[in-house]
Amino acid sequence: MISHHIHADLARERHATFRAQADAARQARAARRARRRPQPVAEGSPAVLRDGSTVLIRPVRSTDAPLLADGFARLSARSRQLRFLSPKTTLSDAELRFLTHVDHRDHEALGALNPADGRGVGIARYVRDPGDPRAAEIGVTIVDDWHGRGLGRELLTRLSDRARQEGIGRFTATVSHDNLAMGHLLRSLDAVLTGRDHGIAEYEIPLQPAEYSLDSWFAHVDDGKVLAWP
Repeated sequence: MISHHIHADLARERHATFRAQADAARQARAARRARRRPQPVAEGSPAVLRDGSTVLIRPVRSTDAPLLADGFARLSARSRQLRFLSPKTTLSDAELRFLTHVDHRDHEALGALNPADGRGVGIARYVRDPGDPRAAEIGVTIVDDWHGRGLGRELLTRLSDRARQEGIGRFTATVSHDNLAMGHLLRSLDAVLTGRDHGIAEYEIPLQPAEYSLDSWFAHVDDGKVLAWP
């Protein structure tokens, strides 16, 4: 004969089992609902690239650190080398803060998002020279899967418009000596070589008024080639 204590223990075990099964079923239903729930729509101004793909372009926000970290993780080692002019495996919290907390005047950054999943696929920025308010250094980074689509040109064209609005008259670019194609391209487009040092070449590109935009210059930029800091 089973004592009432054993009956009570068995009842508690059955109750715990049923509760665990109910919790598991509830979690499974919640997961299915989450998969069916529409993802947040990426925001930005649409741009159709030369290969027919579409991106959404908008100013970088202070909340975009996760997007930048995700984009950096998807860069090849070669792209990182060209972008930072040295081997780099991670972005520190301080670097992410600098790259996302921009004032949109002396430091502007425009990001491109894939409308299909909201992930970042490219970014272009300028940082005004504190010693020369008419000059700014430019940089652009395109994730490897989006090279060759014309995204670099689109971002830089829009960035040049923003720079003109803020009174910037010329851009500077820093290019690795290894990037021979980019150096040749800059010289062929009348960019002025202003210096060479420790494996890098520095160029200056006049930022013409709107009627003489940088479109022709950017049209020849092979996406991912102009990778100047920052």
